[in-house]
Amino acid sequence: MGLFDRLRGTDDPRVAFLGIDGVPYDLVAENPETFPNLTEIAAAGSAGAIDSIVPPESSACWPALTTGANPGETGVYGFQDRETGSYDTYVPMGRDVQRERVWDRVTDEGRNASVFNVPVTFPPQRNVQRMVSGFLSPGVDKAAHPEELRKRLDESGYRIDVNAKLGHRDDKADFLEHAHTTLDRRQEAFRHYIEADDWDLFFGVYMTTDRVNHFLWEDYATGGRYREEFLAFYSRLDECIGEIREELPQDATLVVAADHGFTTLDYEVHCNEWLEREGWLSYADDDHAELSDIDDDTRAYAFVPGRFYVNLEGREPRGSVPESEYEDVRAELRADLKALEGPNGRPVVNRVVEKETAFRGDHDAIAPDLVAIPNDGFDLKAGFKGSHDAVFDDSGPRNGMHTFDGPALFVDEPGIPIDDADLLDVAPTILELMDIDFERTAFDGASLLP
Repeated sequence: MGLFDRLRGTDDPRVAFLGIDGVPYDLVAENPETFPNLTEIAAAGSAGAIDSIVPPESSACWPALTTGANPGETGVYGFQDRETGSYDTYVPMGRDVQRERVWDRVTDEGRNASVFNVPVTFPPQRNVQRMVSGFLSPGVDKAAHPEELRKRLDESGYRIDVNAKLGHRDDKADFLEHAHTTLDRRQEAFRHYIEADDWDLFFGVYMTTDRVNHFLWEDYATGGRYREEFLAFYSRLDECIGEIREELPQDATLVVAADHGFTTLDYEVHCNEWLEREGWLSYADDDHAELSDIDDDTRAYAFVPGRFYVNLEGREPRGSVPESEYEDVRAELRADLKALEGPNGRPVVNRVVEKETAFRGDHDAIAPDLVAIPNDGFDLKAGFKGSHDAVFDDSGPRNGMHTFDGPALFVDEPGIPIDDADLLDVAPTILELMDIDFERTAFDGASLLP
């Protein structure tokens, strides 16, 4: 029991959550010498691979993990979403998330939550003990609250994210140095506030793992030039997790989870280029072709990652597909996606999920009509006319891609069944570990505690 608990006279259990963005369970299981601390948690507690959500993109995954609700409830489907009744797009931020976060429920119980670097949380909330927003935040000066936190992070050189542009270089030395520095600054902040022992929920995310995976995964998988550096980065990450585990008070349970898995990227697939070539998509203005330039003959268009929209009459401004033809057109598009083959002759798409299967809730008006889940190696991008001159591209700087299958979950508590778990189960599990009551119907997921 920590000092804070002794002073306040309560023995309410606490949780420290560490997010490891994009880390698959198999990476840990297959390299126990690189991950001695996570391996020990798996042996002493509970661990395994879980499922992500559709689509498995960080901007959609973190709102889902932190609310226990699918994108139809959170209102966030990806890095870029479409305005209702318009072709205009926007980048979702924290205020676009339409469901309570797990830390809001903790705060509602009169308990304290410290939240660090969670994607899609900008601007920082004022109703929590302290928060620094994560991915897509403009900088610590605007992303941290209260002032004490902002000042400390600014003085310590805290970084919201690694400089991904460095990963585009053939020589990855500067990128790796920046990744290590970003991780070390993150760890310094996490340890300081863990040791403050004044929180009930500590929720922090290591985002740099996703960045390292995007640029170095192929090196790891194939024994390439930077394989040892890749494993050295992860050895340091595991060390960071071990340090925090060692410092946690006895009344706090450690939970470590990823939001999606990772695999080697062979081809980027430019879906709108494919749609145009197959006669699904056309533009009114060939000189300046964007989503807003699609014409009345367009029957479908795509957003990253693998989100396909029927250009529906009455829903889209220049909708060309009558409601009466919607199901037939969607079935035709699904069949075309399933028939798509890559340059290597392999099917691009593993399965196609309909919106009714993937999304439920009051905020599903902007849901894609179909989501294509690709086979490993095919990363489904969007790309409107002029941005790419081919459907398949194998020349980009990234060699790793997100997967639906396999994100890691570790709970430093034995006897928790994880074999049939998914991302939506994490939030209710945290609340039950903290003895916070909730309606079972409040979540799309369920607590994993037996």
